[in-house]
Amino acid sequence: MLQKFLVNCLFTFFFIGFASAQLITDNPKVETVAKEVNLSSPYHTTLTFFYNLEESNYKPERASRALDFTGLEEEYDDEKLSVKLKQIFEGKGVIIRTSSIPNLPNYQDTTSGAPESVYFFDKSKMPGVFLEKVGKQWKFSSFTVSQIDDLHQQTYPYGTDRLLNLLPKIGNDEYLGLHLWQLTGIFLLILLVFVAHFFFTFVVDKVLVYFFRRVGYQKLGENYLLPVARVTSFYLIVMVLSLFLPVLQLPVEIWSWIVIILNTLKPFLITVIFYKLVNVVAVYFARLATKTESTLDDQLVPLMRKTLKAFVVIIGTLFILRDGLNLDIIPFLTGLSIGGVAIALAAQDTIKNFFGSVMIFIDKPFQVGDWITSGDIDGTVEEVGFRSTRIRTFRNSLMYVPNGKIADAVLDNHGLRQYRRFYTTLTITYDTPPQLIEEFVKGLKEIVLAHPNTRKDYFNVYFNNLSAYSQDIMFYVFFEVPTWPEELRCRHELLIQIVKLANTLGVRFAFPTQTLHMESFPEKKGLVPEYATESVYYQKKLGEFMQQEIHKKND
Repeated sequence: MLQKFLVNCLFTFFFIGFASAQLITDNPKVETVAKEVNLSSPYHTTLTFFYNLEESNYKPERASRALDFTGLEEEYDDEKLSVKLKQIFEGKGVIIRTSSIPNLPNYQDTTSGAPESVYFFDKSKMPGVFLEKVGKQWKFSSFTVSQIDDLHQQTYPYGTDRLLNLLPKIGNDEYLGLHLWQLTGIFLLILLVFVAHFFFTFVVDKVLVYFFRRVGYQKLGENYLLPVARVTSFYLIVMVLSLFLPVLQLPVEIWSWIVIILNTLKPFLITVIFYKLVNVVAVYFARLATKTESTLDDQLVPLMRKTLKAFVVIIGTLFILRDGLNLDIIPFLTGLSIGGVAIALAAQDTIKNFFGSVMIFIDKPFQVGDWITSGDIDGTVEEVGFRSTRIRTFRNSLMYVPNGKIADAVLDNHGLRQYRRFYTTLTITYDTPPQLIEEFVKGLKEIVLAHPNTRKDYFNVYFNNLSAYSQDIMFYVFFEVPTWPEELRCRHELLIQIVKLANTLGVRFAFPTQTLHMESFPEKKGLVPEYATESVYYQKKLGEFMQQEIHKKND
């Protein structure tokens, strides 16, 4: 699309009449004024210089009299320098309108901060080219004359200045408002654009795809690097056009717009290149994030990608305004800073939340998937954004909490626990003898030590209380598991083992009851179970239980 647009622009030159090289005027007396060398004002000097360098009135010896050579040690070819200066104006696309040039012999410039007796044509494109009053005459300053060779080299770099003398030898006959050498140059440039487009397309679509396939990065290359390479090829074509188009010396009113278009396309395409490179950088950091245990890094990558893209767009826009449209961005930045203060005052909460998100990523108080609690906040972290954090509650609803509030709050991060505590009280009946309680407690400790997910270096299982209706055994252990479902599984396994142990030993669990004692009859047996009085009996029972459990695990 870009090449088609540029080619269409070139074809329009075939239907444009060839105007004067740089001078735009509607004054019918210009020819009469310019026939004589008149340097009495900036207006007359400009007419004298450009009129005598037109093709129909070509007298460079007269035009060279508008140059000031005083104070210069080197010897210069006056006529060649005057022609080069006119070519600089043409190559830069500077339009000179006589209506805007002062016609005062004693003109004084009081706006630019430069010496008063000077006149600048276009300070943005040619800050070193200006007229200066020397005695009673206005001439191109000696500083301008000393800079002509350098400016000409900058305007026509890499030897393209030689084409300025080579192409006109093809012929100066006019067709469709353009000279034969210009039409020939346009044809050659169009041919060069198509050849360059074919070459870059071949390199990008064939060579690079083959290379990425050979090194094993075909997906990365096709999805991320090839788009960058294609935009880069467009940028190289624009550079080729900006290098050779000035040589064609096209009509100034058209060429000035082409200069704006080319100068705008350069920063625009560079911005697009860096915008797409952000995706490549994001893919690289995403791979690094997958190698870390923290899930907060995975959430940071998309935020980093959005931030970098926004930064590239802002910086690229400033360069487009400055280089493409020749706008002074300093007042814009100044106004933006003043407006930024007002916006900051009006959006204090938003800024607070933004810096809160920055502190979350720096301090890392939690990561995605952690269960956190703080006041009304109770749930699992799903996403951390620039403004708020999304938390999934245990009711399966979503809670959006401003990051500023989270940054200032006291958080209890259950997800960062190394161990998960399980504390319960096992109540057994009062008729349980001490020997049985001892063996039951030993069995509980053996269950904790045998479980694969319990903390072995610290747990508490003790007979520690006599309550109103039961004898209480404290069961205080820790699980080394990452999630709550895993914790529930471990609780289930331990409780099942405890019930099995109680059934094996004959331990009865107590619950709130009222017992009515009646006189025992000889022929009736009481409801209270009979317990063995020897601890050896219960030790034997405990050994049988542990042997059964070991046998089950081995099976």
